[in-house]
Amino acid sequence: MPRAIVAGGAGFLGSHLSDRLLAEGYSVVAVDNLVTGDIANIEHLSDEPRFEFISQDVTKPFSVSGDVDIVYNLASPASPVDYLELPLETMLVGSIGTHNLLDLAVAKNARFFMASTSEIYGDPLVHPQTESYWGNVNTIGTRSVYDEAKRYSEAATFAYHRKFGLDTKVIRIFNTYGPRMRIKDGRVVPTFIAQALQGEPLTVFGNGQQTRSFCYVSDLVDGIFKLAESDLTGPVNIGNPSERTILQFAQNILEATGSSSKIDYQPLPTADDPKQRNPDITLARAKLSWEPRVAIEEGLRETIADFRTRLNIPA
Repeated sequence: MPRAIVAGGAGFLGSHLSDRLLAEGYSVVAVDNLVTGDIANIEHLSDEPRFEFISQDVTKPFSVSGDVDIVYNLASPASPVDYLELPLETMLVGSIGTHNLLDLAVAKNARFFMASTSEIYGDPLVHPQTESYWGNVNTIGTRSVYDEAKRYSEAATFAYHRKFGLDTKVIRIFNTYGPRMRIKDGRVVPTFIAQALQGEPLTVFGNGQQTRSFCYVSDLVDGIFKLAESDLTGPVNIGNPSERTILQFAQNILEATGSSSKIDYQPLPTADDPKQRNPDITLARAKLSWEPRVAIEEGLRETIADFRTRLNIPA
């Protein structure tokens, strides 16, 4: 039975990845310090004999007994709300945490999977973004703690690949949504859904013409798994190339929830919020036979149902 370590395993993406790995016949060790993760995300796995949870800060050295086939590094705050409140912790988990997990992979002769982000492209000047684009990042801006932490983690991963011959994979994740997102996550999907379900105005910054591309979590996890099982090193963009404006997405949420909430326009934040974000997934299509399959209507239906349950709001 293959065995996987999932750092950040109690988080939104980490818990869904753990589900997929178990379904694929893996045993899973989820590692999380629960700073932004939530034990509720993995409670349904408590009686699964192939699943183990370890409460651990990956910035501290640690080891795992027994054989390991692959180490997934999904450990990091991922929302601006979190990494602006936890700037040093974000930089440390991207640097020291990544090194500790890379060292674990070397010690276990395991594959290493690095979950990077579209944020490494910054406020892009190239559109859509290809993996060959080096990005446009403000290295001293408020968002830089996350952007630079991920850029460093990519560099460290490739350094271990070159120096030790470590089998590494790097993914660049674009906006993802689905059940188990934290209600007060601060990102646009949970914010809009919670506001709409509670009859509050939907907060749109500026004129709402900024664009994003939203990928449902099961599609994203499918891309993660296919890359991890492939011969590719990466980096590989995984996201939905169907681009829409924030204002369009707010209207999608209102329609999906049946909410009568209004749009509340607020000034644009001063942080380096990207104006456009859209992945070029040519590489994923060609090499992984991957592309998103869940329509926005279906994905929102599942996500909204999950939010209704947790907010105790009847359909």
